[in-house]
Amino acid sequence: MEGGGRNIGEEKKKKVMVAIDENECSFYALKWALENLYESLQNSEVVLFTAQPISDYGYIYASSFGVASPQLMASVQQNQKKVANALLKKAKDFCTEHEIVAETMTQMGDPKDTICEVAEKLHADLLVLGSNNKGALHSPPDHPHPLQCLPGDRLSILELGSGPIHRTVG
Repeated sequence: MEGGGRNIGEEKKKKVMVAIDENECSFYALKWALENLYESLQNSEVVLFTAQPISDYGYIYASSFGVASPQLMASVQQNQKKVANALLKKAKDFCTEHEIVAETMTQMGDPKDTICEVAEKLHADLLVLGSNNKGALHSPPDHPHPLQCLPGDRLSILELGSGPIHRTVG
């Protein structure tokens, strides 16, 4: 045993985070990773993550003449959580079909920020995400990547859309 309680030669498991949303590109990215990184994923901790965007409740206030009941607000948030859990269940079932053990995680917030925060918290080595250049993770033409993750750390980002694009941040 070495100082940290590990056996000599025992390698630390890599952490792979897969960002999932309602976009079919994120499930394409998951499928691609499961099929092309299978051996690596079997020896890694896999975390399936979805961000629950903070909803714009302006339409609720407008439709209720400026007075939205707490029950209505709670109902909207509860529905959003159900959607997130359904996405994660679908992704986890997909992993199980490919004999990959994965844990799931969700958090409220802007996906661009929340994905990076969670990847940092988890000390992820690889972030897999799908991109169709639309939606929450769309980056403007002058920006090389929609996420501003972990300056100074090493995080590989595998972004899959019409074709795989590998980017290393840090």
